[in-house]
Amino acid sequence: MGEPTIIGIAGGSGSGKTAFAYSLQGLAGKWRCSILHQDSYYHDQRHNFDFDGGHVNFDHPDSIDFELLSRHLTDLKAGRSVQVPVYDYETHSRLNRTEPLDSQPLIILEGILILSQSVIREKLDVRVFIDTTERVRFSRRLSRDASERGRDLAGVEQQLLAHVKPMHDLYVEPSRDHADWVYSGEEAIDVNVRDLLTRITL
Repeated sequence: MGEPTIIGIAGGSGSGKTAFAYSLQGLAGKWRCSILHQDSYYHDQRHNFDFDGGHVNFDHPDSIDFELLSRHLTDLKAGRSVQVPVYDYETHSRLNRTEPLDSQPLIILEGILILSQSVIREKLDVRVFIDTTERVRFSRRLSRDASERGRDLAGVEQQLLAHVKPMHDLYVEPSRDHADWVYSGEEAIDVNVRDLLTRITL
């Protein structure tokens, strides 16, 4: 097996980047494609978290252990498996267990901040940005956090205004300039994924 190809998929929270990543994995073949999520690398916040939508800024680059993520990308690129942290959204803590991830010919990394960090960008062979309007992103974020993460709607709304929007404007949106390709997060995902596959050599 040759050196793996690492594809980074960025975009705002609720843009559709995770769905894009899974669609890409499905078309490329799960047997030869692994997905790595930026959110697995949250720093433990159990001692800092005050209340839902409180002062902890989960959308700032400092909330992510990019040093560990960078090391894991290096290992995966070299064909070595890694132990991915497991973050618990209910307790805001990094659990005392990990999940193994094998190196595959195609590695997909998805996350809102990955293109904003040079230490991560330099490890990516292909850089993709999913562009979605703020209205759609916020609507999706509200629905996801309430249904999948047990969040309080008032807390989610407060977090959107206090942290998500400012950090998107400051870090996420400018990182679009580092993308090789930009796709709309409001168009058919499978069409965009197939287009990407025609543009890259795997």
